Amino acid sequence: MPGLPSPHPIGEQLPSVYAEDRFVQGFTGALDEVLAPVFATLDNFSGYLDPKLAPEDFVGWLAHWVALRVDEGWSPVRLRELVTRSVELHRWRGTQRGLAEHVRLLTGGAVEVTDSGGVVASPEPGAPLPDPGPPWVHVRVRVPDRSRIDERRLTATVVDAVPAHVRVTVEVVEG
Repeated sequence: MPGLPSPHPIGEQLPSVYAEDRFVQGFTGALDEVLAPVFATLDNFSGYLDPKLAPEDFVGWLAHWVALRVDEGWSPVRLRELVTRSVELHRWRGTQRGLAEHVRLLTGGAVEVTDSGGVVASPEPGAPLPDPGPPWVHVRVRVPDRSRIDERRLTATVVDAVPAHVRVTVEVVEG
């Protein structure tokens, strides 16, 4: 950034014999101009790590750091929200609640998740087993305008969020 002032000019920190030397002051001034963006970045590093404050192009990096797969179709506001909520999303990953919250953050719609289940607990031996069929997940999303949702991308995101052997269906409805 041309003209960005350095918070720590090198020329002012040299011995006084160099204070009046135009060459030295010009040389250190050029170094100050090169180093000023580095100081500005380091001084504001906590802002880079906060998805609400980070520059838009840096939020994608933050998403990768918290293991979110970025889709180019996501709006910057939605991406910031996903990165901000990533710890909670990872805490609930693999559950209906986690999947529903992830899809809700992506679409802004009301989300219903149903699945084949597959867990049975009983204090009695010989209890009936869960459905032996292949595991499945069905996600229904209600949004005001269906045309604003890219179902292919949404389905790919849901497929990434569930185990590989689980069959996925995604339904987007207006309402």
